[in-house]
Amino acid sequence: MLIIGLAGTELAAYEHGRLTAPGVVGTILFSRNFRSREQVTALIDSIRDVAGDDFLVCIDQEGGRVQRFRDGFTRLPPLAAIGKLYESDPVEAVNRAEEHAWIMASEMRAIGVDFSFAPVADLERGSAAIGNRAFHADPVIAAELVQAYVRGMHLGGMAAVLKHFPGHGSVKEDTHESVAVDSRGKDEILRDDLLPFVAGMEARAEAVMAAHVRYPAVDDRPAGYSRIWIEEILRGELGFRGCVFGDDISMAAAGGVGGIAARVAANLDAGCDLVLACFPDVVPEAITAVEGRRPSPAERIAPLRGAIGSTWEGLVDNPQRDRFIARVTALEP
Repeated sequence: MLIIGLAGTELAAYEHGRLTAPGVVGTILFSRNFRSREQVTALIDSIRDVAGDDFLVCIDQEGGRVQRFRDGFTRLPPLAAIGKLYESDPVEAVNRAEEHAWIMASEMRAIGVDFSFAPVADLERGSAAIGNRAFHADPVIAAELVQAYVRGMHLGGMAAVLKHFPGHGSVKEDTHESVAVDSRGKDEILRDDLLPFVAGMEARAEAVMAAHVRYPAVDDRPAGYSRIWIEEILRGELGFRGCVFGDDISMAAAGGVGGIAARVAANLDAGCDLVLACFPDVVPEAITAVEGRRPSPAERIAPLRGAIGSTWEGLVDNPQRDRFIARVTALEP
């Protein structure tokens, strides 16, 4: 039920108990957990030594300004660079989306990360939180590139997580720092913002992350706390059967329902399978909040585990990787 954050570049003694607490199924790594590729690989190995081989290890490794591991890894351009290429050469843009995804996924799998919260399926329509993290403002273009990205992740042995459902790109506010409200009606959101999510689901994305955005024309609660968005629309109308994540409960926009325990409960009661507690100081209360809760369905969680990947040495020796990197990094010299 919980994906938790860790404090530093080595596993602290007190974190052993957190990793093995009932309801904790994984950890998310950040730049604060990274010093070098060798160090973070050792950290991941130590996590699995404590929590077991099935414990999920995940990351935000989108490229652009959201890339937690940089030194020793390919510096990936933001997704908007691929969207810009699409305007002049759609076929090449689709190829670059697949290659970008494969590079990211194969590098993360080579060090033991199961999945990245990618791709961003939002539209590039002026959001402070999203910006060039999204492919394009046009939902048809974004949808085609999201599908390509999901394919590339799968080829790299990684599950895909579409974010931030039902669309954060048209909301100017940054939910990390403030409350965000999208006053548009459901029909407009379904027609535009949801198109890339539906395309990603058709490409068999394994998971969706719900936004901390309120859409009052549909529900007064943010999407991650809303049974209307998750159970009625996502699972009912759209037929999604995969895993649903709630976004980080530490974010400012998550606070409308109360403290940490109330946020965890709101996510789970709305139909989320997994909840992110990214900052270490909120983890103890989040763990207490899931005590006695029914575990998430195994058939939704198991597909998030990474496929068997190449070793780093084997990856570096792959000439296809060199060609992909040359083409993808050329998008943003």
